[in-house]
Amino acid sequence: MSQPRHHAGDHPPTRLSGNRAAGAWGSVRRRASGQLAAGMPALPVLVVAVVVLVDVAGGAGMVWLPLLAAGPALAATTNGPLGVLGAGLLAAATGTALGTMHGTAPRDLAAVLCALLAVTAASGLASVLRGRRERVLAAVRSVAEAAQQALLQPVPETVGPYRVAVRYSAAAAEARIGGDLYALVPTPYGIRLIVGDVRGKGLPAVGTAALVLGVFREAAHDEPDLLAVVGRIERSLARNLGPDDFVTAVVAGCPASGHLEVVNCGHAPPLLISASGEVEALEADRPAPPLGLRALSGQAPRLQRLPFEVGGQLLLYTDGVTEARDHTRTFYPLADGVARHVGDEPARTLTALHDELLAHVGGRLHDDAALLLLRKEARETKETKGTKETAEVREETAREPVSGPREPSVPDTVLRTATGSPQPATSSAQRVTPPGWIRMP
Repeated sequence: MSQPRHHAGDHPPTRLSGNRAAGAWGSVRRRASGQLAAGMPALPVLVVAVVVLVDVAGGAGMVWLPLLAAGPALAATTNGPLGVLGAGLLAAATGTALGTMHGTAPRDLAAVLCALLAVTAASGLASVLRGRRERVLAAVRSVAEAAQQALLQPVPETVGPYRVAVRYSAAAAEARIGGDLYALVPTPYGIRLIVGDVRGKGLPAVGTAALVLGVFREAAHDEPDLLAVVGRIERSLARNLGPDDFVTAVVAGCPASGHLEVVNCGHAPPLLISASGEVEALEADRPAPPLGLRALSGQAPRLQRLPFEVGGQLLLYTDGVTEARDHTRTFYPLADGVARHVGDEPARTLTALHDELLAHVGGRLHDDAALLLLRKEARETKETKGTKETAEVREETAREPVSGPREPSVPDTVLRTATGSPQPATSSAQRVTPPGWIRMP
């Protein structure tokens, strides 16, 4: 009689499913053991090794076994739950081996193992909570970075005939942003920049800094006069700040004429660096109150107009730089540091200053610090020159109002005088001088 045949669908699938289950379980075990081995911290292993050496060398029996609990406790400070579990298992296995070797009573050995189990469980819970806090902190820091990019927009390295570099360090490293502010805006009236410091810290200071920067960026494009830009910021702060809040700031501009304009509102004096490397503090001719306090003092800021030679540099900074102290309570000498590190590369100069500043305070600043360095280059491109001439025309037009009938639009090919005779067309970059009879007396 023929033996019954097994069909393809009978027993082999049962054996196959069992093999799959065994393989899956083995994979899980290998993965778990691999994670335990990878997550095993070095310091707890070292602690366990020291306990073993001391116990074996001294032969003290149960005296040193409780110190094995330091392994999982230390693992909770640097590792995740798997690392803590690995350290706890290692400590328990080591304690069992040592207790058995010394003939420790089962009751005493059980007490040690229970203590190790309790410490491992508590350390694992602490590790889980620490991991959650780290994830929350990472999320907060990412939001702070996005807020910093929106508030303190990146400054271009080159703007026309100028090279620019910025270094900013918040005192609270977790926050990434603080109460210091800076901005540089190319406008039809030349480039304009601001560096300031908001009274206070935290979110209120960040909100005030955002208000100042928003008004500055808007007014810098609209107002031909730098004092008018400062006036716009002052009026906005007067409406939105409390009686005890204020902002110290320096607003500077480099119009098309090539000189330097500075308005200081209760801020630290900027440093003007000549092409030869001489450093000069630009003290205000008449002290002006910080922004937001003009109504209380009744004093208005004044505009300083200074020559700005080719190769010259202007350094704006906040008091977090000059008020940084070392262990002897000595302030950081910024002018001396600038004289030591100034060069043709603004970014390299600020990097050297920042590193020296951190070394002066011992590695961590206790206040927000901002540095903005502007250098006037020797060469101008054709595009820069055309932009400069156009800005000069706009600036002169805005500052010299004309009354009476305006001159008709001039064709690109022919210009006509008051007598009607045709004249050759001039370049579009040249400013056409209207006849004298339509100028203001």
